[in-house]
Amino acid sequence: MQRKYQAKIFVTLRPSVLDPAGVAVQSGLKQLGYDNVERVRIGKYIELTLTSGDEATARQHLEQICHQMLANPVIENYRFDLIEVETQTGVV
Repeated sequence: MQRKYQAKIFVTLRPSVLDPAGVAVQSGLKQLGYDNVERVRIGKYIELTLTSGDEATARQHLEQICHQMLANPVIENYRFDLIEVETQTGVV
């Protein structure tokens, strides 16, 4: 029986990595009068749906997907939320 999962993936730069886009946004906010914004970090948000026989396998595949393609593990961290959205029983 295959199960369908929705993944919400968050990719962010490691704290030690300079974030020029974040600095630019923070500067722009300051120019607009938002002096109370102290730090801006820019990241990526990705949603995908995958099928798997069980949640553990889905998580394992998602770890591989993130590590191999969606994030650069040298400079980025990632985390994800995974929820089951549908079970496919094969009944027609």
